[in-house]
Amino acid sequence: MNLAVVTNDLVTKEDAERLRRSGLIEPERVSAVEAGACPHTVIREDPTLNMAAGDEMEARFPGLELVIFESGGDNLASTFSLDLVDWWMFVIDVAGGDDIPRKRGPGVLKCDLLVVNKTDLAPHVGVDLEKMLAEAQGVRGARPVAATNARSGEGVAAVADAICRAVLFRE
Repeated sequence: MNLAVVTNDLVTKEDAERLRRSGLIEPERVSAVEAGACPHTVIREDPTLNMAAGDEMEARFPGLELVIFESGGDNLASTFSLDLVDWWMFVIDVAGGDDIPRKRGPGVLKCDLLVVNKTDLAPHVGVDLEKMLAEAQGVRGARPVAATNARSGEGVAAVADAICRAVLFRE
């Protein structure tokens, strides 16, 4: 897959640097947006910095199939502007608590794919994983929920397949 990544942070490029060092992607295919304010503002209210970063990546890498715009943190109200993204994946962390789906934040409700990550931590943080996944599916209706342990790779292929089907129109 011909892809690039744009990270978002307040006043640092730390997330981009970590990804560049990871060996998972060619370092030049990672760009960083420093928001200068809450990173969620540049994915929601005024996505122009991200749009410019995406345009720059498309110019640098002809034939680019996918640009992933990352915005981290624990903001359950975080949403992406549809001017910026065609498809939206929202990742929650089991260690953040099993009440996250019940809180019905816009990210949980509106994203195209909800990913419940770090499933291996459930017994260590007192989370009933099956209940959490059932509640997530309950608040999302027919919209998909994926359970992953990204560190071990469990469930990651299903997420990649969902991206390929929904964004790249590949089976």
